[in-house]
Amino acid sequence: MSGKNTGYYLIRKRAVPEVLQKVVEVNKLLASGGAKTVNEAAEKIGISRSSYYKFKDDIEEFHDSSAGTTLTLFAEINDETGLLSDMLRIIAQNKANILTIHQSIPLNGVASLSISIQITEDTGNVSAMLAELEHRSGVRKVKVTGRE
Repeated sequence: MSGKNTGYYLIRKRAVPEVLQKVVEVNKLLASGGAKTVNEAAEKIGISRSSYYKFKDDIEEFHDSSAGTTLTLFAEINDETGLLSDMLRIIAQNKANILTIHQSIPLNGVASLSISIQITEDTGNVSAMLAELEHRSGVRKVKVTGRE
Protein backbone atom coordinates (compact mmCIF):
# COMPACT_ATOMS: atom_id res chain seq x y z
CA MET A 1 0.00 0.00 0.00
CA SER A 2 1.51 3.30 -1.02
CA GLY A 3 0.75 6.67 0.48
CA LYS A 4 1.99 9.10 3.01
CA ASN A 5 1.89 8.07 6.67
CA THR A 6 -0.14 10.71 8.52
CA GLY A 7 0.70 9.47 12.02
CA TYR A 8 -2.99 8.83 12.69
CA TYR A 9 -4.96 5.60 13.04
CA LEU A 10 -8.64 5.00 12.62
CA ILE A 11 -9.73 2.27 15.03
CA ARG A 12 -13.01 1.03 16.43
CA LYS A 13 -14.01 2.31 19.85
CA ARG A 14 -14.01 -1.20 21.29
CA ALA A 15 -10.26 -1.46 20.55
CA VAL A 16 -9.44 1.77 22.41
CA PRO A 17 -8.19 1.23 25.97
CA GLU A 18 -10.58 2.43 28.67
CA VAL A 19 -8.18 5.12 29.92
CA LEU A 20 -8.14 6.76 26.48
CA GLN A 21 -11.93 6.65 26.26
CA LYS A 22 -12.04 8.36 29.66
CA VAL A 23 -9.70 11.11 28.41
CA VAL A 24 -12.26 11.82 25.66
CA GLU A 25 -15.02 11.96 28.29
CA VAL A 26 -12.99 14.40 30.41
CA ASN A 27 -12.58 16.65 27.35
CA LYS A 28 -16.34 16.51 26.70
CA LEU A 29 -17.09 17.45 30.32
CA LEU A 30 -14.70 20.38 30.18
CA ALA A 31 -16.03 21.59 26.81
CA SER A 32 -19.66 21.37 27.94
CA GLY A 33 -19.04 23.18 31.22
CA GLY A 34 -19.99 20.05 33.19
CA ALA A 35 -16.76 20.52 35.09
CA LYS A 36 -14.76 23.66 35.71
CA THR A 37 -11.31 22.12 36.21
CA VAL A 38 -9.36 19.17 34.88
CA ASN A 39 -9.17 17.81 38.42
CA GLU A 40 -12.96 17.95 38.83
CA ALA A 41 -13.61 16.38 35.41
CA ALA A 42 -11.03 13.61 35.87
CA GLU A 43 -12.48 12.78 39.28
CA LYS A 44 -16.04 12.60 37.87
CA ILE A 45 -14.93 10.32 35.03
CA GLY A 46 -12.70 8.17 37.22
CA ILE A 47 -9.16 8.69 35.94
CA SER A 48 -6.12 10.37 37.42
CA ARG A 49 -5.05 13.84 36.35
CA SER A 50 -1.70 12.42 35.28
CA SER A 51 -3.40 9.92 32.94
CA TYR A 52 -5.44 12.75 31.48
CA TYR A 53 -2.41 14.98 30.91
CA LYS A 54 -0.41 12.09 29.45
CA PHE A 55 -2.94 11.49 26.65
CA LYS A 56 -5.01 14.70 26.33
CA ASP A 57 -3.36 15.81 23.08
CA ASP A 58 -3.31 12.35 21.51
CA ILE A 59 -6.95 11.28 21.33
CA GLU A 60 -10.19 12.83 20.27
CA GLU A 61 -13.49 11.46 19.18
CA PHE A 62 -13.86 11.01 15.43
CA HIS A 63 -16.81 12.64 13.71
CA ASP A 64 -17.58 12.35 10.03
CA SER A 65 -16.28 15.49 8.38
CA SER A 66 -19.34 16.18 6.29
CA ALA A 67 -20.08 19.34 4.39
CA GLY A 68 -21.03 22.26 6.58
CA THR A 69 -18.98 21.13 9.57
CA THR A 70 -16.89 23.89 11.12
CA LEU A 71 -13.55 22.98 12.69
CA THR A 72 -11.59 25.28 14.94
CA LEU A 73 -7.86 24.61 14.87
CA PHE A 74 -5.29 25.78 17.39
CA ALA A 75 -1.64 25.98 16.38
CA GLU A 76 1.62 27.13 17.85
CA ILE A 77 3.89 28.43 15.11
CA ASN A 78 7.33 29.98 14.86
CA ASP A 79 7.53 33.65 13.94
CA GLU A 80 8.70 33.07 10.35
CA THR A 81 7.92 35.07 7.25
CA GLY A 82 5.43 33.23 5.03
CA LEU A 83 4.52 30.47 7.52
CA LEU A 84 0.93 31.60 8.05
CA SER A 85 0.59 32.05 4.28
CA ASP A 86 1.81 28.48 3.72
CA MET A 87 -0.68 27.15 6.26
CA LEU A 88 -3.55 29.01 4.62
CA ARG A 89 -2.42 27.68 1.22
CA ILE A 90 -2.57 24.10 2.55
CA ILE A 91 -6.12 24.70 3.80
CA ALA A 92 -7.14 26.31 0.50
CA GLN A 93 -5.58 23.50 -1.56
CA ASN A 94 -7.73 21.07 0.41
CA LYS A 95 -10.76 23.20 -0.49
CA ALA A 96 -11.78 24.05 3.06
CA ASN A 97 -13.34 27.48 3.54
CA ILE A 98 -11.44 29.72 5.96
CA LEU A 99 -13.92 31.51 8.23
CA THR A 100 -11.75 33.23 10.87
CA ILE A 101 -8.07 33.71 11.69
CA HIS A 102 -6.73 34.99 15.01
CA GLN A 103 -3.01 35.19 15.64
CA SER A 104 -1.32 36.42 18.80
CA ILE A 105 1.69 38.69 18.79
CA PRO A 106 4.71 36.36 18.86
CA LEU A 107 6.40 35.99 22.23
CA ASN A 108 9.88 34.49 22.31
CA GLY A 109 9.52 33.73 18.60
CA VAL A 110 6.28 31.72 18.94
CA ALA A 111 2.73 32.79 18.05
CA SER A 112 -0.59 31.17 18.92
CA LEU A 113 -2.99 30.79 16.05
CA SER A 114 -6.69 29.96 15.90
CA ILE A 115 -8.27 29.22 12.52
CA SER A 116 -11.91 28.27 11.96
CA ILE A 117 -12.57 26.42 8.73
CA GLN A 118 -15.71 25.11 7.10
CA ILE A 119 -15.59 21.68 5.54
CA THR A 120 -17.31 21.69 2.15
CA GLU A 121 -18.41 18.90 -0.18
CA ASP A 122 -15.17 19.42 -2.11
CA THR A 123 -12.85 19.35 0.91
CA GLY A 124 -10.18 16.68 0.70
CA ASN A 125 -9.11 14.29 3.44
CA VAL A 126 -9.24 16.36 6.64
CA SER A 127 -6.84 14.08 8.55
CA ALA A 128 -4.28 14.35 5.75
CA MET A 129 -4.70 18.14 5.72
CA LEU A 130 -4.10 18.31 9.48
CA ALA A 131 -1.05 16.08 9.15
CA GLU A 132 0.33 18.29 6.37
CA LEU A 133 -0.16 21.39 8.53
CA GLU A 134 1.44 19.69 11.51
CA HIS A 135 4.48 18.55 9.50
CA ARG A 136 5.15 21.98 7.93
CA SER A 137 8.50 23.27 9.14
CA GLY A 138 7.94 25.96 11.77
CA VAL A 139 4.63 24.54 12.99
CA ARG A 140 5.09 23.30 16.53
CA LYS A 141 1.61 21.93 17.17
CA VAL A 142 -1.83 21.67 15.55
CA LYS A 143 -4.94 20.57 17.43
CA VAL A 144 -8.66 20.53 16.65
CA THR A 145 -10.25 22.43 19.52
CA GLY A 146 -13.83 22.63 18.31
CA ARG A 147 -16.39 21.13 15.94
CA GLU A 148 -19.82 22.42 15.05
